Amino acid sequence: MKEHRDLLKDKKRIVIKLGTTTITHAETGKINLSKLEKLVRIVTDLNNSGKEVVVVSSGAIAVGRIALGLAEKPKRKALKQACAAIGQAKLMMVYQKLFSEYNQTPAQVLITKYTIINDISRENAHNTFHELLNLGVIPIVNENDTVSTDEIELPLNDSHTSIAFGDNDSLSAMVAALIDADLLILLSDIDGLYTNDPNKDENAKFIEYVPNLDSHIADMAKGSSNDFGTGGMITKITAARIATDSGADMVIANGEDISNINKILSGKNIGTLFAANRKENFELIDYIV
Repeated sequence: MKEHRDLLKDKKRIVIKLGTTTITHAETGKINLSKLEKLVRIVTDLNNSGKEVVVVSSGAIAVGRIALGLAEKPKRKALKQACAAIGQAKLMMVYQKLFSEYNQTPAQVLITKYTIINDISRENAHNTFHELLNLGVIPIVNENDTVSTDEIELPLNDSHTSIAFGDNDSLSAMVAALIDADLLILLSDIDGLYTNDPNKDENAKFIEYVPNLDSHIADMAKGSSNDFGTGGMITKITAARIATDSGADMVIANGEDISNINKILSGKNIGTLFAANRKENFELIDYIV
């Protein structure tokens, strides 16, 4: 496994996914500016070193919810979309401000299910990402929650699991596949994959390395939720399937320490590493039914 970890030092095109809980304060749900500032500094420095980085950022609905003074996570679809419309603008304003401090240009890219399904839209998105990266710009990606309401079917092993496209774990894996990334880093509120939910099972063991995804690994995925974020381990395993099939390694790590990004890229044993196993004749569209 050490040899595979060392290979992460040479990754050139990297997608970093930030969960809502990673960029907000747990107590209030407001933006954690110190963590975002550190993230922007790290991402800019990676860009300065010659790497290409795409950030998939959650948090729009949570930020919009706080802006509106809502005490609870919205349940109605229209209210979620209203929160997203408000929160996305506020979130990008913060990103723009922070990146400007390091003389770095970010770009906003909003994606829906139809961006991937439609051949022309998918090709246009692919070309846009590549042009932005060639220009040294750092794309900030999110689903277009304001208009997107559909669900998609993503194959997980031999079964099909219905997952909302709004889940940014799966979205980040699709982006990684779309841009031919060689590494996907999922930062969330968990350290990685365990044999069982460590919050419920004190005997759960941490898994450092997954050479191949199989039904045994999928069975370890336990759903989790919190007041501000969405998704759980099942969505991360699904993301791992897409990413590794496309030829990218994937690491699940705890976003509480943003410097885990640098630690991962220096070959340190952080989080759970899923090894790339590119599927012959991989086509992203095949993962959407």
